[in-house]
Amino acid sequence: MSWKAQWESAFVEFVSFEMRLADAGHDLGHVKRVVAAAERIGMVEGAKPEVVLPAAWLHDCVVVTKDSPLRSRASQMAAERATAFLESVGYERELIPAVAHAIVAHSFSAAIKPETIEAKVVQDADRLEALGALGLARCLMTGGAMGRQLLHADEPFPVDRDADDAASSLDHLFVKLLKLPAMMQTQTGRSLATERAEFLVQFLRTLASELLIEQSVVDRALARL
Repeated sequence: MSWKAQWESAFVEFVSFEMRLADAGHDLGHVKRVVAAAERIGMVEGAKPEVVLPAAWLHDCVVVTKDSPLRSRASQMAAERATAFLESVGYERELIPAVAHAIVAHSFSAAIKPETIEAKVVQDADRLEALGALGLARCLMTGGAMGRQLLHADEPFPVDRDADDAASSLDHLFVKLLKLPAMMQTQTGRSLATERAEFLVQFLRTLASELLIEQSVVDRALARL
């Protein structure tokens, strides 16, 4: 019996309940996409699906808002909750520590180095969600929910100022998103991330055109990454 046939329905039920209060950028749809990406990357990279898939399903099972002082501990809290769940459903005990490590290491804010190929796959899959069309949509949606302005009124592109994503959603592309391809852990993840990052660059160029800003300004901002 495949992992999906045996376990997926139980994971969907658990995650759906635990994440019922999550923001729109980190809802069940986000989790399902991370699972799909992790499965895709894991197959190419030779990772164990019995570790990758539960970690991908459970990586956000504890809801902590982006602006919470507990944000840096969110992945640790999720790993602890996931461990309790896995034990309660009789998941293979010897696999649970590897699943927990993959969950802990997925977080950008926690800055924990992934030590296994499974953890690397899950981290890459989650970070892909921050890139491309979906990544841009999630960035702007989350920024709006947190009361951030869309862009810096006087200098939309951070050239002569430091990027500040606490104030501007657009600055988040320069603070974090466009740096992600170089931070990917697997060759497969890096290739996918590079492709999706190109979409963000094209968005910036289109935005500059609409704002009547020269493309050289975009180039200068990108050069500061």
